[in-house]
Amino acid sequence: MDYQTLTAFFKWCSIINVGLLAVSALMFMLVPDLIYSIHNTMFEITRESYNLAIYSFLGLFKITILVFNIVPYIALRIIGR
Repeated sequence: MDYQTLTAFFKWCSIINVGLLAVSALMFMLVPDLIYSIHNTMFEITRESYNLAIYSFLGLFKITILVFNIVPYIALRIIGR
């Protein structure tokens, strides 16, 4: 795999994953009661535990995107100069 293909791959992975993160965060901000009720029927979880799980998920997802998508993309851009 050549440099341009790898750089394009990480660029599109970053764009797609940041988009998914944005949609997820917006959904949890705009309709939190609906999403909580759906999860509560499946898992019978308290609201405090639900909030902790959601914020942990969003934080872990953000760190994962940063480490595995954005940092390799930036490193490839720096090396390619």
